[in-house]
Amino acid sequence: MKIYNREINKRRIGIEHVFSKLKTFKILSGCYRNRGKRLGLRFNLIAGIYNLQLSEK
Repeated sequence: MKIYNREINKRRIGIEHVFSKLKTFKILSGCYRNRGKRLGLRFNLIAGIYNLQLSEK
């Protein structure tokens, strides 16, 4: 059971780090107050910027 939990935690910490990086954009860190239709588009743009930064490292 400990080995299983350790493997889950290894994966989870990576995901948590990505979320913390994405939350540096104010639009994702607080309450979204614009039209819901555009949320997906904006999130995809921010994810694209993050992926671009990862590819440059």
